Amino acid sequence: MREFVINSNDSGQRLDKFVLKTVWGLPLSLMYKFIRKKRIKVNGKRAEEKQILCQGDVVEMYIPDEFFENKQTDDVVEFSRVKPRLSIVYEDENIILCDKQPGILTHTGDGKEKKADAAERETLLYHIKAYLYQKGEYDPEKENSFAPALCNRIDRNTGGIVIAAKNAAALREMNALIKEGGVHKEYLCAVHGRLPKKEDTMRAHLFKNSKTKTVRVTDIPTKGSKEIVTGYKVKAYNREKDLSLLEVRLYTGRTHQIRAHFAHIGNPLLGEGKYAHNKEDRSIGFSHQALYSFRVFFETDGEVLSSLDGKMFTVDRRNIDFLKLFGEYR
Repeated sequence: MREFVINSNDSGQRLDKFVLKTVWGLPLSLMYKFIRKKRIKVNGKRAEEKQILCQGDVVEMYIPDEFFENKQTDDVVEFSRVKPRLSIVYEDENIILCDKQPGILTHTGDGKEKKADAAERETLLYHIKAYLYQKGEYDPEKENSFAPALCNRIDRNTGGIVIAAKNAAALREMNALIKEGGVHKEYLCAVHGRLPKKEDTMRAHLFKNSKTKTVRVTDIPTKGSKEIVTGYKVKAYNREKDLSLLEVRLYTGRTHQIRAHFAHIGNPLLGEGKYAHNKEDRSIGFSHQALYSFRVFFETDGEVLSSLDGKMFTVDRRNIDFLKLFGEYR
C-alpha cells in the first residue's frame, strides 16, 4: 500500500487526474477498476473518480508495487548540475516569463521517460525546472503530482515570451485567464512586400489538418474551419529588401494563424518555409519565420495573479534578430 498526503499543489484536481500523474505505470482502464473496487481510497473511504481532492486528504492506493517502478521523478542530481540558460522578462512567487530564442524547444515528449534524455535537457521547460530547483522553489522529491509547467507554447523557430507557472494555483488561474481572453499577446514579424493598409483587422477562416500538421486559410467558411481575426500595424518598411515590419495582435489564437494568414493575403513572413518558399530568404540568412512574441499584457481580477492586472511586459528588442533590417525601429 502507498499513501499520499495531498499538498497545496495537488489540491483542486480530480482523483483520477492525480492518480494518473502519480502512478506512471498504471493503465487507464485498470485505474478505474481499482477505484471501483475500493483499492484506491480517499481518507479511508470509497472514492469517486471525479472526486475533487483537498489539501490534507490522504489517498491510499492498494496497488502492486510494479506500477510504481516506472514513476518518473526528475533527476535532482542533473538539476543541480545544469547551468540554466534563461532570459527572464519577469518573475514573482507564482509565475515566470521567459524570452525564448528561436531554435529552442519549449518542451518535448510526454514527460514519461524514466530519465530525461539529451533533447529534454535542452528544452526551455527543463531549464526553468533546474533554475527553480537551484533557487529552492521546486523540489520534485516533495511533490506527488506537480511540476512547474508552461501556460503557453511557442513553435521551435518562433521567439518570444513564454509563461510558466511555479505552483498549481497559478497554473489553474493563468490557464483560465488565457482561455477567457485576459492575456493579450502581441507579435513582431517581417513580411514580404507592402501591406494594403497601414493598419487593419483582417478576418478569414482557417482549417487545421491534423495529419499534415498544417492549416489552410480561406476567405469563406469551409467544412471544419474556424474564423480567425488578425490585427496589424505597419511599423517600418525596408525599401531595398521590400520588407514590411508589422506589430500583430491575435484576436483568435489558432495554430499558425499569423504565418498562414499573411501568406494567404500574399505577404508571407520572411523565412517562411511551411506556407511559402523561402529559398531566397535562406540566401540572406533567414531560414525560419521572422516572428516574435514580443509583448504581453494582463487583465485579471483573480486572486493568485492579482498583482499582474494592468501590467505589460516587453522583451529586449536587441534579442530579435530580424529587427536589424529595420534600423530606426530597433
